[in-house]
Amino acid sequence: MTTTEELLKQPYTLHIERDFASSPATIWRCWTEGDLLMQWYCPKPWRVTSATLDVEPGGHFDTVFEGPAGEKFDNRGEYLEVEQGHRLVFGSRENDSVPFEMTGFVDITENGKGGTRMIWGAAHPTEKAMQDHAEMGFEAGWNAAADQLDELARALEG
Repeated sequence: MTTTEELLKQPYTLHIERDFASSPATIWRCWTEGDLLMQWYCPKPWRVTSATLDVEPGGHFDTVFEGPAGEKFDNRGEYLEVEQGHRLVFGSRENDSVPFEMTGFVDITENGKGGTRMIWGAAHPTEKAMQDHAEMGFEAGWNAAADQLDELARALEG
């Protein structure tokens, strides 16, 4: 098993860190239930139009993103590690829609304030893959998606 700390130390890693008022259990649900993932995972005006998630080590995921002009982006991969309620590590495969390979990870823990601390990142095998991902709008896009995650999680907790 690779720890989040090890992934963060790899030379070609991008990541964001966020605190949420919502519980780790709610944030976990938003990551692991397809109907919830579809509501936040893509920064608007893009949207997730389908999400099939088999959240277990060796299980596959298949999500389809759609843009405002009808563009489609297939995001497929495999769950490499699953620590129930706490951590996901997943591999995305290069395909016609994704021009680079990456190992994605999300770490969900209590933040000591009754909410959640989330570290969400992507480790890339090469500097070029990392640069390509950054140029696609990694920081702005993943932060926008995290804002949408926050909004959904708050609504779920009512």
